[in-house]
Amino acid sequence: MDENGRRGPTQASRNMGADDGPLTIAMVVDTIGNKGNGTSNSALQYAHELVRRGHRVRMVGIGAPEFPARVHDIPLGSAIAARHQVQFARPDEALFRRAFDGADVVHVYLPFAFGRGARRVAGEMGIPVTAGFHLQPENVTYSAGPLRWMPGASGMLYRLFRRWLYGGVRHVHAPSEMIARQLREHGYANTIHVISNGYSPRFTPQGPSQRPADAGSALRIVASGRLSHEKDHITLIRAVAVCRHRRDIRLVICGTGPLLGGLRAEAARLLPQGTWSIGFHDNDDMPALLRGCDLFVHPSVVDIESLSVLEGMASGLVPVIASSDLSAAGQFALTDRSLFPARDAHTLAARIDWWYEHPAERLAWGARYAEHTARTYSVSSCVDRFVSMEREAIADFRAGRDPEFR
Repeated sequence: MDENGRRGPTQASRNMGADDGPLTIAMVVDTIGNKGNGTSNSALQYAHELVRRGHRVRMVGIGAPEFPARVHDIPLGSAIAARHQVQFARPDEALFRRAFDGADVVHVYLPFAFGRGARRVAGEMGIPVTAGFHLQPENVTYSAGPLRWMPGASGMLYRLFRRWLYGGVRHVHAPSEMIARQLREHGYANTIHVISNGYSPRFTPQGPSQRPADAGSALRIVASGRLSHEKDHITLIRAVAVCRHRRDIRLVICGTGPLLGGLRAEAARLLPQGTWSIGFHDNDDMPALLRGCDLFVHPSVVDIESLSVLEGMASGLVPVIASSDLSAAGQFALTDRSLFPARDAHTLAARIDWWYEHPAERLAWGARYAEHTARTYSVSSCVDRFVSMEREAIADFRAGRDPEFR
């Protein structure tokens, strides 16, 4: 052990370093079994691809098949999190020691008690730790009622997350340049690796001959995401309501969350009966649903990356994305007609009407988006970069480089 009580590198980490052999990676995620939230989906996608490539993955968290964690009930916090398909896991030193025994590296997804406990135990066992920044503080403030209006609330959470977890981890995975920039602006001195979460190969485009290309056909619009204030689906509903072609639009909003009832009520008030649907769709059903649609609209004002937009583009849909300083999703736009100012229902309506009136352009751009997404954001290419990060972290740990950045 060193003077701070930490053990040195294990034999596994000394042997692996930056070698090209398979890694054993323990992935620590509070909620694993619930495919209804993006962090779980991202972790499972990475795990499946890592295993396909010959690496060994140990999932640790609620719903994990081999290393399941117990639920950690937090007054008020658990109730709010549950509305967003998230549960907190209870730290368990015995569980961590079983899961981490013989691992080359531990990767932590969230900065809560479970992730902090995992980092501590891994340090005691002499195993390097990396972390992902998957929870944008602005997502928390938007979900916490009056907290969103408190000056400096988001900055306070960035500092708190750094103190809880990231200040003691050298290598941090950021899913987008936007959130990497936010981390640097809030004093994170870590080595930040910008790596997309990627999308599953299950999402592929439908052949163009199978999709109608005439302006007389109904335009099928889909949106997907948590039904919460920051995702701003209310702007999409209001935009469809003022479209010139609103009676020829079929709107599907996929998701669940605290605003489900309110969004349904607004849609019933503003949109023609029988032209809309709002509610949860199982992730396994999403590829077929997306292939049956024409436009993917993403009105969110806060996004670390947005896996749902990637899935839509990979399925051959043209995206129409809100441009917001706190959302990375706008980076996916390949044309100005795929962007609109956040919360601007009238400009969004104009974009929707244009794509309805230009079906040939819509099909051409859809094919272009699918090709670009497959080339740039496939989970396979993202996992390549993730493994490189893990090997770099192991090498730094083996060399005794200090991970403390507080």
